[in-house]
Amino acid sequence: MVRCPDCGGVLDLEEDEVEEGEILSCPECEVELEVVSVSPVQVNALSDEDEESSNGDAEDVEEEDEETEEEEEEEES
Repeated sequence: MVRCPDCGGVLDLEEDEVEEGEILSCPECEVELEVVSVSPVQVNALSDEDEESSNGDAEDVEEEDEETEEEEEEEES
């Protein structure tokens, strides 16, 4: 039996039904869960920060570059 780490709801998951790294949603609280182990099945909740860091790394670098350019322009003035 696997439980959601956020709400404690029971997830009906079998070892042969999931793959490590798979993203699922809790049917009770709808939080996104990542399968971290299949034997036994274990899941971790994905936080908003996890999603942003995996999807937005390039955007973060661009924003930092823009901020640095703005600061340099202000210093020159």
